[in-house]
Amino acid sequence: MYAVYFDVDGTLCDTRADLAATVNHTRRDLGLKPLSIPAVLSYVGNGAKYLLSHAISEAPIEAFDELWAKFKIHYAEHATESVTLYPGVRETLEELTKRGVHLGVNTNKPRFAVEAIFDKLDIRSYFGDAIVAGGDMSELKPSSAPLFACAEKLGVKVTAEDWMVGDSWNDLECAVNAKVKSAFCAFGFGNPKDIPYTLRLEKMTDFIS
Repeated sequence: MYAVYFDVDGTLCDTRADLAATVNHTRRDLGLKPLSIPAVLSYVGNGAKYLLSHAISEAPIEAFDELWAKFKIHYAEHATESVTLYPGVRETLEELTKRGVHLGVNTNKPRFAVEAIFDKLDIRSYFGDAIVAGGDMSELKPSSAPLFACAEKLGVKVTAEDWMVGDSWNDLECAVNAKVKSAFCAFGFGNPKDIPYTLRLEKMTDFIS
């Protein structure tokens, strides 16, 4: 049986408002004006530290560690305020589980935020321990290393029949690097750039149709 590896932000969950709130509360701590949601989202996808360094580029490099500590506090406070599952996600996860498909999560989002969101939305049971999040290892997507690590947690080998599902170029490039198929979530807020993909999803249930 094949495996499906899911991204989180813009794929399983609509986290736009919470990401913006986290960034803007941190900016307010520094006396900076808030950014628009689209501006914040333009920095999402490459991990929380990338988001922080680009969304608050006014902060000096030498203050980054202190800023990161503040950011994590706000992230924990706001990560689950407004988050919702995208339409059809639960239905899709249920159907794939019934089919015996192996399900994993491959995200650059920090583990504490992923676990809080999954617990709130009650979807953690679909994945068990097969979650590789930002900070779990030295490499992030688009490296294929996190996907292979997730496969190891599932107890399976990566094959060409597996899928990486996500809304961003780094999800699609991860699929290319891992030599698996890719599904691009057009309903998300990421950018595919010019990375090729196997399947385009206008809604998550397209994956099981």
